[in-house]
Order: sequence, then C-alpha cells, then structure tokens
Amino acid sequence: MEVGDNDTGDAARDFAPELSRLKEEHRDLDGAIEALKVGIAGDQLQIQRLKKRKLFLRDRIAHLEDQMHPDIIA
Repeated sequence: MEVGDNDTGDAARDFAPELSRLKEEHRDLDGAIEALKVGIAGDQLQIQRLKKRKLFLRDRIAHLEDQMHPDIIA
C-alpha cells in the first residue's frame, strides 16, 4: 500500500461536516429567496445577493464532492 491510497477516505471524513453545512445553507437560501420574491416589496438587490451566494455555495459543494470522489482516469 502506498502513502496516498487512503486519501479519499480521509477526504470524505474531513470534508463531510463542511459539506453538510454548505448544503444546509444552500437549502436555506432557497427559502429566503422565495420569501423575498413573495413579499410585497421584494428587494431585488437582496435577491441578487442571495442568488450569488447560492451559486458560490453550489460551486464550493461541487469542489468538495470532487475532492471526496475524484475521477480516476485509467
């Protein structure tokens, strides 16, 4: 067994709490965006900021998942 053989297991354990937190925040932003859209005076600037944050979270989640489960090209 080489030094890097167990890296994916360690990565999964290391990234799991952050990944869970990011996914939860991403779901929460869905609710916040919908609430602002439904409101009488929907604040378009705030909605835009929340959507940007949501995109950032989606990218970060994808990055962490890639770190946990890298593509192995043979």
